[in-house]
Amino acid sequence: MPNLENLKKQAKQYLRWHRERYHPVAAEIRATLPRFHCLDDYQVLEATFKLSDAQELVARQLGFEGWQALKAGTPAMSTQVKQATTAPILSGTEAQLYVADVRASCDFFTSKLSFTTDFVYGDPPFYGVVKRDRARLCLRLVCEPVFVGDIRQREQLLSASITVDTAAEIKQLFLEFQSEGVSFHQELKKEPWGARNFVVLDPDGNLILFAGPAD
Repeated sequence: MPNLENLKKQAKQYLRWHRERYHPVAAEIRATLPRFHCLDDYQVLEATFKLSDAQELVARQLGFEGWQALKAGTPAMSTQVKQATTAPILSGTEAQLYVADVRASCDFFTSKLSFTTDFVYGDPPFYGVVKRDRARLCLRLVCEPVFVGDIRQREQLLSASITVDTAAEIKQLFLEFQSEGVSFHQELKKEPWGARNFVVLDPDGNLILFAGPAD
């Protein structure tokens, strides 16, 4: 069980990560501290984040309202945490696409598929995220082949699946992409299991499924 000194070190580590613009810490800060809930990752990393914020982050992760409450309750921490902890709720998932050029990939998604660039990281960039509505795709730079030959096309290996709610929307989305000259691995069709979908082929060979109800 962590003692107070270890928790102080943990808070300082969070503070250091924020100062170093270590991207994964942004999601933890946003999910845990209410005042950061409405910020994207870039905004979280650009915002003021002090040691007191990092301490509050540690305290809230352990089920306390703040650092002072944690300090007061440290001796009985194991009991209190068990009482305060509820089952984790998974709030989202993001597919990761392997690309040879992060900026070029962002350009494809923004110009052809009407996504927006959430952020790119690195100089030159080695990681980025694009989004459209509630769909988010992570773009990871790779400098060597990840897949052998054309196995993704031959075996229908999808890199991401994105859904819409209605039959009208999936048809409209297909026509939108078609008018932009997007390359399709599979054009819009009705599947035996009652879905209607199509598959986009991005410049790096990633297959991205877009699906909706057939009727």
